[in-house]
Amino acid sequence: MSTPAPAMATVPYVSLDRVGKTYLSPRGPVAALENISLDIRPREFVSVVGPSGCGKSTLLKLVGGLESISSGRAVVDGKVLDGPPDRLGMVFQRDVLLDWRTILDNVLLSIEFTRKPRAEERERAMALLDRFGLGGFEHRFPWELSGGMRQRASICRALLADPELLLMDEPFGALDAMTRDDLNVELAQIWQDTRKTLLFITHSIVEAVFLSDRVVMMSKAPGLIVDTIVIDLPRPRRLAVRDSAEFAAYVHRIRHHFAELGIVKE
Repeated sequence: MSTPAPAMATVPYVSLDRVGKTYLSPRGPVAALENISLDIRPREFVSVVGPSGCGKSTLLKLVGGLESISSGRAVVDGKVLDGPPDRLGMVFQRDVLLDWRTILDNVLLSIEFTRKPRAEERERAMALLDRFGLGGFEHRFPWELSGGMRQRASICRALLADPELLLMDEPFGALDAMTRDDLNVELAQIWQDTRKTLLFITHSIVEAVFLSDRVVMMSKAPGLIVDTIVIDLPRPRRLAVRDSAEFAAYVHRIRHHFAELGIVKE
């Protein structure tokens, strides 16, 4: 049975107010982002799409406190951002697993600096691995697994710490189409179950529409937000929704807007 998207809180969990980022280079300053204003409500799934080099990953790093902002103001969970916020989880395009640790030990890495009982966390880690189809592979090493399986382990590691804010930077970009579809469905269900506040970077308009409550569109560098599209499709979502007229209309609207800006060709 389909259910509508949940009502969102009015106070944002992430708030960016006229944020800019400029890098210094031997040839002078390089503006990566300009005048970025974006609010992300608690438990909202927001995707960012745009051309290569538009600053999508830089935006994610700013929210994650991995880069300092050059101008403007960033607030996460009511606190002005000054380094990584509390209860943060991150997943990158590369899985960044440690090859000398088993898959289970890689997943448990996210809680090794906490005082949580290892036995209890091990049980939770095993449950996550089972959910992502990695049951029976917990004692294998990363180099023994496929790229898709490694990325599943990376997501398990981020989720084990029970983050309130989950940042994902093109996590499925290097995967084959079938594996990507499979992980899209699994991520959509995980979000439905856990209601993390989620910022997702992708090049795929189809992926963004399928996963998101809102899709943020960015222009060429220096990155600017040119539009934000609310995705009013019922959840839970299955791949069959991509065959619907409503889904196609969202994809067309985003692609057409990019074409009007000269970013893509129709």
